[in-house]
Amino acid sequence: MADISPAPSDTTRAVITARGVRKHYGAIHAVDGVDLDVREGELFGLIGHNGAGKSTLFKMMLGLIPLSAGEIRIDGAPVSGGDFRAVRRKIGYLPENVVLYDNLTGLETLHFFARLKGVAGQNHAALLERVGLAHAARRRVREYSKGMRQRLGFAQALLGQPRILFLDEPTTGLDPEAIRGFYAILRQLKSQGVTTVITSHILAEIQERVDRLAIMAAGQVQASGTVQALREQMALPLWFSVRVAPEDFEAVRAALGSLPVGAIEARDDHVAVQCPREAKMAVIAALAALGDKVRDLGVREPSLEDVFFGFSD
Repeated sequence: MADISPAPSDTTRAVITARGVRKHYGAIHAVDGVDLDVREGELFGLIGHNGAGKSTLFKMMLGLIPLSAGEIRIDGAPVSGGDFRAVRRKIGYLPENVVLYDNLTGLETLHFFARLKGVAGQNHAALLERVGLAHAARRRVREYSKGMRQRLGFAQALLGQPRILFLDEPTTGLDPEAIRGFYAILRQLKSQGVTTVITSHILAEIQERVDRLAIMAAGQVQASGTVQALREQMALPLWFSVRVAPEDFEAVRAALGSLPVGAIEARDDHVAVQCPREAKMAVIAALAALGDKVRDLGVREPSLEDVFFGFSD
């Protein structure tokens, strides 16, 4: 596993640590030697194929299932120790598949979970308003859509003002407006020092939103770091889109002729140029020398999806 992120600074401690974590079900190694650090106040992404071990790792971090080997500490307490009970009160969890009681209203649901968690004093109506469910506070959950159930599950995870959040596929069923609102809440929580670990299959959605992420495959962490650091680690090529008049296509080819570009493709009124990352500035300089012949210029970095398949395939 390549960890290419900088080490936590003295002022940013690791609030979640995993060392040599394994979970075996007979011959099936669901989690197979995971080492991981999540820093305080960080929005950390965990991505991987179905069956990569993400949900199993979540459940072990929450103390819901025992480890086969290794150690997980949350806020300094081992999840298998007696001190973890107090730490658990600081944790909010949204499972991938939200199970709610259909006969309860939204407000009654939050009252129920608040009693289970032993938290009091929070304004449940305000919490429902925060997640966009104020209009359905007194409606039975059976009448909720998939997206509304997901938002109610998120509200449940926020009960007790947790300092650590585990969110497993939290935007499933949400429309674009609700997704934007969801991440706005996460940004507010981050500004308050809340640590969040999130899984998602929608890689484009988390690409610009997480501070760091880890890529899991076959029960192991294949790489971790910032999106940009992972791009550089994979050495994936960049694409330039150069808009020029058709009669200037050959001028672009000539300007780039001595550079290590991988492909030059003329399409309609622009030229697509692939180049290795280390040649980026040289390509920009060569195109700038063409002056007014270049009408527009765009650069496309490898997407998180490109990075993910590079590490997980």
